[in-house]
Amino acid sequence: MKNLIAFAVLLFVGIAVQAQAKIEFKEETVDYGEVEYGGDGVRTFELTNTGNEPLVIEKATATCGCTVPEKPEEPIAPGETGILKVKYNTKKVGYIRKTITVYSNAEGSPHAVKIKGKVLAQDTKSVLEK
Repeated sequence: MKNLIAFAVLLFVGIAVQAQAKIEFKEETVDYGEVEYGGDGVRTFELTNTGNEPLVIEKATATCGCTVPEKPEEPIAPGETGILKVKYNTKKVGYIRKTITVYSNAEGSPHAVKIKGKVLAQDTKSVLEK
């Protein structure tokens, strides 16, 4: 009887280990290109749950306060896609090289994605000079 119970427990644990969410990003780096000072700083990462359990994004953090990620609030079903929104402060002139870390219940969590680009200097010409 003990052997039967032990076998049942091992079988259940083996099945539970195989059931897991998996996260796959369409792109791991989003290139802003050249962005005007004060321009649109919002970009998106498309992600897909390629696992067999619902994917829950617990949190998303950035390497500095100039980058604000917004994670999907609802679980993402197996085979479905979701969007991770990232807003960069385009009033900060210069090159963009930031990492967003995504924490979830997916295999291999956390996952890192990146943004890059350049915010151009503010145009200082007057209306008459243009």
